[in-house]
Amino acid sequence: MSAADTLVKICGLRDPEHARVAVQAGADLIGVVFYPPSHRNVSPSEARRVADAARVAAAGRRMHVVGLFVNVDVHTMNAVADEAGLDLFQLSGDEAPEVVARLNRPAIGTVRTHSSGSVAEEARFEAWLEAAPWAIVIDSHVPGMYGGAGTLADWFIAADFAQRYRVMLAGGLTPESVARAMQRVKPFAVDVSSGVETERRKDPDKIRRFIAAVRAPIADDAHVYIHPLTSVGG
Repeated sequence: MSAADTLVKICGLRDPEHARVAVQAGADLIGVVFYPPSHRNVSPSEARRVADAARVAAAGRRMHVVGLFVNVDVHTMNAVADEAGLDLFQLSGDEAPEVVARLNRPAIGTVRTHSSGSVAEEARFEAWLEAAPWAIVIDSHVPGMYGGAGTLADWFIAADFAQRYRVMLAGGLTPESVARAMQRVKPFAVDVSSGVETERRKDPDKIRRFIAAVRAPIADDAHVYIHPLTSVGG
């Protein structure tokens, strides 16, 4: 997969202007967070404003709005997705993969890597494969946190998974590190939040630099097998 093919997701957006900047810079997915403990949390109406700004900026280019949820019941998630105008769910808690079949939009699953080894991650990854989500996020494991911690995921584990499935690499990526991560993992997509923030607010310059780093040519551009998936708009 080439750098030009790698999708970019900018997550944790709260300001419509930041969504506009991200999409105009080339983001393929923008993420809004529905998780009250997080400083990135938004209401459905706030998320709708972010989504509307992103779609205007996309000007007909395919772009997806992703809603991140943590251990929320299916009925609530479906209702929020309708109100906020989401295209995809991102299940970032301890949700069972079977939840995917009950959602009214395709979903992204999450697997977190532990420094102690990959056995637990492998089992959860295989369970997610059975549910056939739109993609699977490989993130870092930080006790008590559900993403956005700025801690690197295990790139060796992620690279192994990326040979078999649509892997979205998250966890500690920055404009300075993302090219190296892509070369190592060759992911389907990269996902960033804290890495494009300054003092816990999205930084337009960092957003632009992150996307530019993803789009820059990278060496050792090997073919990566992509498992068939349910897609949004193809």
